[in-house]
Amino acid sequence: MTTLDAPTAPPAQPAGAARRSLTIGPHTIDTPVVLAPMAGITNMAFRLLCREFGAMHSDDDGGLFVGEMVTTRALVEDHKESWRMVTMGERETPRSVQLYGVDPATVRRAVEMIRERDLADHIDLNFGCPVPKVTRRGGGGVLPWKSELFTRIVRAAVEAAGPEVPVTVKTRIGIDDEHQTFADAGLIAQEVGAAAIALHGRTVVQHYSGTARWEKITELKELVTGIPVLGNGDIWSAEDAISMMDQTGCDGVVVGRGCQGRPWLFADLAAAFAGKPDRVQPTMGDVATILRRHAELLVEFYEDEGRGLRDLRKHVAWYFKGYPVGGEMRHRLATMESLADLDAKLAELDLSSPYPGAAVEGPRGRAGTPKKAVVPEGWMTSRELSADHAARLHEAELDTSGG
Repeated sequence: MTTLDAPTAPPAQPAGAARRSLTIGPHTIDTPVVLAPMAGITNMAFRLLCREFGAMHSDDDGGLFVGEMVTTRALVEDHKESWRMVTMGERETPRSVQLYGVDPATVRRAVEMIRERDLADHIDLNFGCPVPKVTRRGGGGVLPWKSELFTRIVRAAVEAAGPEVPVTVKTRIGIDDEHQTFADAGLIAQEVGAAAIALHGRTVVQHYSGTARWEKITELKELVTGIPVLGNGDIWSAEDAISMMDQTGCDGVVVGRGCQGRPWLFADLAAAFAGKPDRVQPTMGDVATILRRHAELLVEFYEDEGRGLRDLRKHVAWYFKGYPVGGEMRHRLATMESLADLDAKLAELDLSSPYPGAAVEGPRGRAGTPKKAVVPEGWMTSRELSADHAARLHEAELDTSGG
């Protein structure tokens, strides 16, 4: 695809762009970019696709590509699907797994099991989920409010992982503006031996609405000086990534919704950090080819053509955002039944249609609106974990099991 090698009108290179690497424990990531785990999105197929683009302008794979979040309880209880989710492909290195847990002992045992089975080179702990079914039981983005519990969980993971497998932490600003936790979380993570901390510049109340507050990333970077600080939120382009690092001083960026339907964003990011002006500006034909490649990888991942194509359906609208594809055709593409059916439908598109420009760029994915933080009764009255809350905390993992 010529557009992938020589974009027709590359933007001016932003100030400050230059090769920068990211060190996570023993691992050096040539391009300081991390693919954020997204449930139902960042399975092995999508990660491999992003890697392929990331490698276009990088000495490695163009970033760190983290697997979908899996609960520690599901692993300890030996859920088959959860173990499949944390099993990486031969082409994935470093192997990066994200875990979610609320009990230090369970987290420790899950990490030990991953080590025993040699399944990861890096483990990330998720303390940023804003979903009410998780937070109402004290999990996700509201857990760091209980600082002693947070400390025990991170320490347990670090000790179980050992020096060969670095443990990192991802969190949010806090529950709301009156209950901010990011500063304490960063200092605790650093103290107990975490290899890095990533901050999503939104509170739990914000969910994904509004604008990410990069100034909080700056605050964390100024406070936490012994380990890398990564910034997350509103990275829609390579220029956004460079701007975040220049404005906040952070050591790397975490990319989530910005790459939905745009795995080529990792080529742009690798080019930007290498100081190159190259940007991918795919025609309709290019997008069709990329979508077809995604389909092949999903079929390979699931070892089932039907299941792979059903998984792909959610991606169709993202891939063709901004392109002249009508609603009826989008619906037909989103109901593909086989690879042959997909090929026939893609052939009906105007594959010569050029890159639409601004219509493709900018925010994507569901932003929603601010929502009231749903937490256990009495959760925010103290930063200590009460006996009642402790007795019910295990329920925070019941609805998020990968199995």
